[in-house]
Amino acid sequence: MNDDAETDPEDAETDLENADDGPLAGRKRRLRYVMSAAYVIAGVTHFLAPTAFARVVPPGLPKPRALVYLSGIAEVGLGLGVACDRTRRGSAWGIMALLGAVFPANVYMATDGVAAEFAPDRLSGVARAAAWARLPLQGVLLLWAWWYTRPDSTDGERQPPGRSGDAQRRQ
Repeated sequence: MNDDAETDPEDAETDLENADDGPLAGRKRRLRYVMSAAYVIAGVTHFLAPTAFARVVPPGLPKPRALVYLSGIAEVGLGLGVACDRTRRGSAWGIMALLGAVFPANVYMATDGVAAEFAPDRLSGVARAAAWARLPLQGVLLLWAWWYTRPDSTDGERQPPGRSGDAQRRQ
């Protein structure tokens, strides 16, 4: 029998586990850096325009400006965390929690016409439509963050028993 035709069952199992998870799998790392930058930039804007962000905090929530700063800190921290391999998964879970926490502000912005206040009169309709479009976009952002909560083949968690990620990469 030809050695080239033989396959090690462990290698075949590993190949299946490391198979492409879909059309975006090859771009997963780059998209993670895009996500990181988006959250860091969004978080920084909370400090650049806190009054505008405080206006979209639903009435009844205490200390809107403090909530704006808190969410800005969370966005910057989680954005930086999702970019790092060691903190990616925990930060992605944090982003999902943050998206849930700020969802009431997005609903308030869409339903109470607050979005129109941020645009010139001629663009108020566009601003209102964008506020409504943002609501289903939250679902997309949740799924994007969830993608990074899953173990990668390089995490060592999906490796067959007895074979660490480092040992496999050396082979």
